[in-house]
Amino acid sequence: MYLYNLTLHQATGIICAINGNFSGGKTQEIVVARGKVLDLLRPDDNGKIQTLLSVDIFGAIRSISQFRLTGAQKDYIVVGSDSGRIVILEYNKEKNVFDKIHQETFGKSGCRRIVPGQYIAVDPKGRAVMIGACEKQKLVYVLNRDTAARLTISSPLEAHKSHTITYNICGVDCGFDNPVFAAIELDYSEADQDSTGLAAAEAQKVLTFYELDLGLNHVSRKWSEQVDNGANMLVNVPGGGDGPSGVLVCAENFVIYKNQGHPDVRAVIPRRGDLPAERGVLVVSAAMHKQKSMFFFLLQTEYGDIFKVTLDHDNDRVKELKIKYFDTIPVTSSLCVLKSGFLFAASEFGNHALYQFQAIGDEPDVESSSATLMETEDGYQPVFFQPRKLKNLVRIDQVESLMPIMDMKVANLFDEETPQLFSLCGRGPRSSLRILRPGLAISEMAVSQLPGVPSAVWTVKKNVNDEFDAYIVVSFANATLVLSIGETVEEVSDSGFLDTTPSLSVSLIGDDSLMQVHPSGIRHIREDGRVNEWRTPGKRTIVKVGSNRLQVVIALSGGELIYFEVDMTGQLMEVEKHEMSGDVACLDIAPVPEGRQRSRFLAVGSYDNCIRILSLDPDDCMQVLSLQSVSSPPESLLFLEVQASVGGEDGADHPASLFLNAGLQNGVLFRTVVDMVTGQLSDARSRFLGLRAPKLFSVVVRGRRAMLCLSSRPWLGYIHQGHFLLTPLSYEALEYAASFSSDQCAEGVVSVAGDALRVFTIERLGETFNETAIPLRYTPRKFVLQPKRKLLVIIESDQGAFTAEEREASKKECFEDAGMGENGKVENMENGGDDEDKEDPFSDEQYGYPKAESEKWVSCIRVLDPRSANTTCLLELQDNEAAFSICMVNFHDKEYGTLLAVGTAKGLQFWPKRSITAGYIHIYRFVEEGRSLELLHKTQVDGVPLALCQFQGRLLAGIGSVLRLYDLGKRRLLRKCENKMFPNSINSIHTYRDRIYVGDIQESFHYCKYRRDENQLYIFADDSVPRWLTASYHIDFDTMAGADKFGNIYFVRLPQDVSDEIEEDPTGGKIKWEQGKLNGAPNKVEEIVQFHVGDVVTCLQKASLIPSGGECLIYGTVMGSLGALLAFTSRDEVDFFSHLEMHMRQEHPPLCGRDHMAYRSAYFPVKDVIDGDLCEQFPTLPMDLQRKIADELDRTPGEILKKLEEVHFLAYVNCGISLQLELRGDASLRLLMARMSHLLLTRLGWGCI
Repeated sequence: MYLYNLTLHQATGIICAINGNFSGGKTQEIVVARGKVLDLLRPDDNGKIQTLLSVDIFGAIRSISQFRLTGAQKDYIVVGSDSGRIVILEYNKEKNVFDKIHQETFGKSGCRRIVPGQYIAVDPKGRAVMIGACEKQKLVYVLNRDTAARLTISSPLEAHKSHTITYNICGVDCGFDNPVFAAIELDYSEADQDSTGLAAAEAQKVLTFYELDLGLNHVSRKWSEQVDNGANMLVNVPGGGDGPSGVLVCAENFVIYKNQGHPDVRAVIPRRGDLPAERGVLVVSAAMHKQKSMFFFLLQTEYGDIFKVTLDHDNDRVKELKIKYFDTIPVTSSLCVLKSGFLFAASEFGNHALYQFQAIGDEPDVESSSATLMETEDGYQPVFFQPRKLKNLVRIDQVESLMPIMDMKVANLFDEETPQLFSLCGRGPRSSLRILRPGLAISEMAVSQLPGVPSAVWTVKKNVNDEFDAYIVVSFANATLVLSIGETVEEVSDSGFLDTTPSLSVSLIGDDSLMQVHPSGIRHIREDGRVNEWRTPGKRTIVKVGSNRLQVVIALSGGELIYFEVDMTGQLMEVEKHEMSGDVACLDIAPVPEGRQRSRFLAVGSYDNCIRILSLDPDDCMQVLSLQSVSSPPESLLFLEVQASVGGEDGADHPASLFLNAGLQNGVLFRTVVDMVTGQLSDARSRFLGLRAPKLFSVVVRGRRAMLCLSSRPWLGYIHQGHFLLTPLSYEALEYAASFSSDQCAEGVVSVAGDALRVFTIERLGETFNETAIPLRYTPRKFVLQPKRKLLVIIESDQGAFTAEEREASKKECFEDAGMGENGKVENMENGGDDEDKEDPFSDEQYGYPKAESEKWVSCIRVLDPRSANTTCLLELQDNEAAFSICMVNFHDKEYGTLLAVGTAKGLQFWPKRSITAGYIHIYRFVEEGRSLELLHKTQVDGVPLALCQFQGRLLAGIGSVLRLYDLGKRRLLRKCENKMFPNSINSIHTYRDRIYVGDIQESFHYCKYRRDENQLYIFADDSVPRWLTASYHIDFDTMAGADKFGNIYFVRLPQDVSDEIEEDPTGGKIKWEQGKLNGAPNKVEEIVQFHVGDVVTCLQKASLIPSGGECLIYGTVMGSLGALLAFTSRDEVDFFSHLEMHMRQEHPPLCGRDHMAYRSAYFPVKDVIDGDLCEQFPTLPMDLQRKIADELDRTPGEILKKLEEVHFLAYVNCGISLQLELRGDASLRLLMARMSHLLLTRLGWGCI
């Protein structure tokens, strides 16, 4: 059994981010690390963040930094990863790729404590880089240029110190003196040898400066001095004439300026007035803004408050350090201040944001200064402030992030064509339920009702050089409506168009003329208002039209084609006539190549299931060049030029291929390549789009032609990062569409559906899903579906927070107090906002919840209607209880129907050791037609019930290491039987028939059986490999899928002979008395699948993304990515993709130096899984490398691309065989089903594009 792993939705969380000028010129870009993915982002002119490049490095990115060589025009990227190598990358704008400039090996692979890669610091002048480990090792590389001005890197210089923990490193700005690096270190050598723990308690952190002597090519410890034990971050201060040099040491509650030979300058970090006294304030991210005459720092604390730090200095002497409250935004992992006036905030959890500076915090506000620092008996006197609404920043864009995905379900609760994916995301007040639908997001600009039901719509410019469209032309059954586009859209009557007849086509012809084709003729409207009319001969009518800017072909009833061209004077001249053998179904003319007078190719679709390519050259005009037979009569044709797969930022510098696209009446989109010289058709592909025949239209996306396909749902075919993608749009079915451009909407689409005219734009190109977010109150833990009423029941809980009532009281008190000053007295809001802020409550999402003691929990149970996004019931749990498990259960007693079981813990603490006051199982019944909950009773248990599951009319509960079976009583649950033989703590339970599959938090799966006659639960099989389970799912009778906290997905299966033996033992006596193996169960399950995802998987779901489609295993991760494991249906596919994967490993090694096989086998050897993400990189290879791999596989590059697109399509819509059938079943049955599936796909034309 082989699986194909494919990422459906890339990780959205950001570990770290840097900004710089990576493409040259004056453009500012952002590079972000998303675990194993490196992205290049750029804010566009409208302040929207666009992804220019996204690369999977097949490794774990630990740190990134940027540097620029002296006098250079662009920045380089240095990456620290788990490869044991330092890698320097350069962005190649022409090819739109990251080029690997240098790769130097220094240690073992993997994230190890003594192997460098965790920290990277660069010399501000770009002369050296230090890469450090968490412990002991630091290496320095000298950066230089060779005679050809190419970047060179030296051999590593060691700066190791044993028994030393490193907390942070940074480069010190010393101008052009020898490069210096600063590090916060802690020596634990004495603590290691002291068993009393006294030395560990007295261990002291130090700030150490390392100097690189460029003359001697040697690194030495230049200076070391004790520093506050709460120090956690270093920020370099400008030097070399721009500032005093040195570093800012960010410690708990303080910011300290330190430099060699300079006294410490310390200032206290202002703290919120409602923050408990025992809680400190730590800086988690920092950014510096530097101009010629000034510089300042932005430091963000763990509560989201940003402070502006300035230094009052005289040359290299710092006289005062000031910390002023700036603004409050959600907590970030990185801050980037761009020279273009933007602040990019990479959030720890939830959506990332792009802010614009309105001010730089020069106005008076709460401020702390080293000059006013006061020391008391209890320490330094704190400075208090009150958060306010944004004053210096304004958010202009946000990037959606699913990080972290806590739970996920796939269901069709909206009765749509495709199911929806419901995921619980976020943490605390930034939590949300995200509803994901396959397809691109649409932003609707305008909807207008029309006087009738339109049949078509077009937009036209008055001149070829115009930037925006001039008219919207709408055709009805017996009339044509012309609307002018300006500040408003109004009907006009002097456009020259004939409004008493329906139109078949409206377009710009020549440079400045308009053309209207109607059933009775062609109307040519010149720029000066003159109108030329061409009438059809006799009683014949025009039925189809194809045109470009210089050519027109019309088809008359009966099958006659008439060809027109625009001559040098702008007149429309008849050139040729041609009789077809039957009526014409559709027409299209290829676009005119740049520098040519005409296009050579005309495509004609006929009702005899054929598409013909005719020549329009004067030498062989109307001669058939090629013929293509299709499975159904064509409804629509469209020529589309597609750039080569490897292209620049826009792919414009590379030759294009001409594709002919045909929408067939059976709902299939047929696509084939047209030879630019001979007109021959080749490499045909097809995809089923819907039940309606696709209508094809040309639109503009990112300045280039794209294809809009209107079937039972709209689809968009477009170029993204060098790839041609065909993606559904999340929008209702449309009848007709055209490209739309105005000063308010540069790239839009105007369409008609029913009696409405709609204008919309397409957002976030390249994304697989679009999402709708419903905010939640606390961190979501789990949820269940109530399928009959199509509702969701969600449990949420948070540690160290106040209840809703306490928060409201505290917020009210804040409004009354208005703010606190340095002396702690109540002041007016001149330092914290205005009257509008006082009336408008603070956004919890923006400012976070007030902090409480760590042993305090808040939790709630929510019943949510996803269709209306309304919460129909919200129960806050009282008495310090927190909910951790939930399930729907039907007991034997049918009195209450379906009930809800919720497992809670009271007073749960994790430190210094895990303890609880009590555990409970709540039983609720649904009232008000399932929209509300009523508590029946709650039962106290002796542990945390982390897992609940229905089983044969009873409730199974995993309480600590005990599996217990309960029945429903009048006042509490009744304990029926239990098994205490589980090793640690049960965190998942699945059932099927009389089998129970139990997941242990450290020891993988245990297979159990319940004997009703003996009322006993016993374990008959377990896993021989320890696994720290984070997610599990039942696949079939003998098979379970699981994921562990190290980022692995695996399948285990009970051997067939053992399974048969268990089922043939009716009493269970044989197994019960059999001796266990390896201190466990008598039988062991076998691992049949193993794959390292590289991210912690939190949820697994077997589902189909289309109704009645085959199933795949979908998973969600902590970093917010979604992936799928698809079962192969034939051995030929397995052989092909395994060989392709092997060649890709050899010919296209990962970008950051990690060995691909080693990465996918990071903890256990990869087994029976093909890495689809690696195979998907085949189209990005240079053409000569594609041909080389294709020759090795005895294929052509086109055939490989076709196979990749087929499996890609199957992974997204799952038009394959059920995963359950593939995993377990008779071999002959599987073969039969595979043949039936192949026949079905062939008959329907369900190949792929």
